Amino acid sequence: MILVIGATGKVGRHVVDRLTDLGTHQVRALVRSRESTSAEMPIGVETVEGSLTDPAALDAALADVDTVLLMWPFLTTDAAPAVLDSIGQRARRIVYLSSVGVGTDEERHDPIFAMHAEIEARISRTGLIPTILRSDTIASNTLGWAEQIRATGVVKGPMTAPTAVVDPRDLGAVAASVLTDDAHAGQTHLLTGPQVISRPEQVDAIASALGRPLRFEEVPVADARRQMLADGRPPALVDALLAAAEKRSRSTLITSTIESITGKPASSFEQWATDHATAFR
Repeated sequence: MILVIGATGKVGRHVVDRLTDLGTHQVRALVRSRESTSAEMPIGVETVEGSLTDPAALDAALADVDTVLLMWPFLTTDAAPAVLDSIGQRARRIVYLSSVGVGTDEERHDPIFAMHAEIEARISRTGLIPTILRSDTIASNTLGWAEQIRATGVVKGPMTAPTAVVDPRDLGAVAASVLTDDAHAGQTHLLTGPQVISRPEQVDAIASALGRPLRFEEVPVADARRQMLADGRPPALVDALLAAAEKRSRSTLITSTIESITGKPASSFEQWATDHATAFR
């Protein structure tokens, strides 16, 4: 039995689909609402309603589970000790979706990198057999631009350093492979897309997919912070979202890990944009 935590997210739904396609293991999903997500789950996937902050629901979800896929949904690690203790008492293996920023010099100054590093460290002390998937920026993050694209054709935001953006479908395929194969036990995999791409280049790729002009307009970080706080976003969330613009440097990391695990080359951002063009119309 494999438990997928975060099964309805932008990566988790692809993991569940791939596990279902493989058909080698029973699959269970921890979901916030069974009623609202039942239609999204493939036939044969068991659902348990609850969250990581609901100990009873988590215990129920972990019954008879061998392996857990954990995607951490919080900006802090406050709940991590209790969650990992519960998983460690019941499961044998854990696969954790982390960040390529862990272990870099920027980890100390970036709240998202630091959060993932702490979760990894806590996992190492549980006695669970870990597999760590350190992912670069995920392509589906750009869905947050959809409203601006539809309304004005201009994406406004801070300029972040270019990275090798990853297709969430590739992450799903990798996760499904490692969840079902003990050969990956104890390993850490670095997962990137096939090329380093900037925010303006991502907007250009979406424009090409839509067949209409779009442009990226840089907003100074200080201005973005003031607007986000004025919109009512929590300061911790604002700091986390803007850390990429303030503290991250251009990445040169490109790996072939996705292809080595799945047998298929990593998809480009251009392909992801083409396949998801309707989301921006």
